[in-house]
Amino acid sequence: MSYFLGYCLLAILGLLLGSFYNVVGLRVPANKSIIAPRSSCPCCGHMLTSMELIPIFSYLFQKGKCKKCNMPISPLYPIMELLTSLLFTISPVLIGWTAELLVALTFISLFIILFITDLTYMIIPDKVLLFFFCFFIIEHLFIPFVSWSDSLIGAIVGFGLLLSIAYLSKGGMGGGDIKLFALLGFVLGWKLVLLTLFLASLLGATAGGIGLLAGYINRKKPIPFAPFIMTGALAAYFFGDEMIRWYLQISFNI
Repeated sequence: MSYFLGYCLLAILGLLLGSFYNVVGLRVPANKSIIAPRSSCPCCGHMLTSMELIPIFSYLFQKGKCKKCNMPISPLYPIMELLTSLLFTISPVLIGWTAELLVALTFISLFIILFITDLTYMIIPDKVLLFFFCFFIIEHLFIPFVSWSDSLIGAIVGFGLLLSIAYLSKGGMGGGDIKLFALLGFVLGWKLVLLTLFLASLLGATAGGIGLLAGYINRKKPIPFAPFIMTGALAAYFFGDEMIRWYLQISFNI
């Protein structure tokens, strides 16, 4: 019963924080305050009431439209709220009810915010990276999710590898991606940050290829890469050790 209550609380917390992360992801790149003013309709400027700010349910009750001007509301809001809630809820299933759960929730929070910022503006804000880097350092002091040496080597490998790719591709990687990989290397360690790059590249290439064939993507226009990076990073965080063991078993058995 206590575990069931814990899952319910995580689900609710995910919905609430997911709603807040929408605000952070949309306002920080635009250099706007995340505290004031209250959220409003981007079309008519209608200031949303408390009943219009209930995660997911407000969107469903209003049928995805502004209550005042009847213009469609972006489905990005409820999708990110629901995704945050789902990821929060399954985290203890994957890593258990341990102290590292706090690290996992922080990692998911970073994932959601950067997903929104890069998808909307194609920007990875330095303010967000710096905040989470400081937060992860504090967590590292009390929760040994990886060794300090592995964290430092991972940060150097992540930064250096992406910097090399950016140099060789003549700007194919943005500065935000480079800094993000340094942060991911600090959290994941050098092995899993390499796995993250592989998974992100695989996901990006697959999605890009499908998008080109379907006509949804213009070859001459860049696409947001942070969603693929963070998806690969989450997969590496939760399943990376198992992936590496599986790969080594397959390799040595060939």
